[in-house]
Amino acid sequence: MKKLRGTIVSTKMKNTVVVKVVAKRPHPMYKKLQQHTKRFLVDTADQMVGVGDMVDISEVRPISKNKYFKILNIVTKAAVSAKGFNEPKEEKK
Repeated sequence: MKKLRGTIVSTKMKNTVVVKVVAKRPHPMYKKLQQHTKRFLVDTADQMVGVGDMVDISEVRPISKNKYFKILNIVTKAAVSAKGFNEPKEEKK
């Protein structure tokens, strides 16, 4: 079971966020560290998260075609994340 740490980059879907995970690996020949990024679709399970939050995610059984991770916990909240919360929108009167 994989456990990864990443940053939320998008909250535009319902009950799903996109988390970017950065891994540093050495170049095979030159041994210089290079950053490799991968984006995962993650189920929020009705948690209040926003763009820029750092979260721990864990692999689970497939939830949909491309979604097979869930949020374990929120490590740090973004400084300014008033817009972009994954919550239901209010209707205007």
